[in-house]
Amino acid sequence: MAPAEADFAIVALRDSHARTDFSCGVASLDTYLHNQAGQDVRRRANAVFVLTNNAAPDHVLGYYTLCATALPPGVVPDAARKHLPRYPLVSATLIGRLAVAQDRQGQRLGAVLLADALHRALASAATVGSSMIVVDALDNAAAAFYAAHGFILLPDSLRLVLPMRTVAQMVAKT
Repeated sequence: MAPAEADFAIVALRDSHARTDFSCGVASLDTYLHNQAGQDVRRRANAVFVLTNNAAPDHVLGYYTLCATALPPGVVPDAARKHLPRYPLVSATLIGRLAVAQDRQGQRLGAVLLADALHRALASAATVGSSMIVVDALDNAAAAFYAAHGFILLPDSLRLVLPMRTVAQMVAKT
């Protein structure tokens, strides 16, 4: 069942969000939100966005993080490389984490979070500059999720990329 957009909000992480109540079933993702996310926001190491239901705005249903990163152009596959500048490092936006509460998985909330992340990354690229979006999938199932949304798997890894040009085309269709 697809969520009704009007019922949800994706906002920057606040102190009032009940982070310690969140559980997605992956210890590293849970621990990050419980213990590290607030510090990263204060230090501006990561931007953290949470998905909430408007009826319970402090209850976290899911989250993702964004930060700047760079890749050597040689690791970028040809399919994603043709529109990249020829610099020693390619500017990129990293979706460092993306998680949905265990009791809400299978309801397309991950796709909702990813769409929001893509929109925000594209908007920030106009100001900061970013040629692509990068994700490091935790496992093959996560890699398949990103691949189903157009990301290109880098050889011999669980790192995937999506050129910002492709993101712009995807956003223009919505």
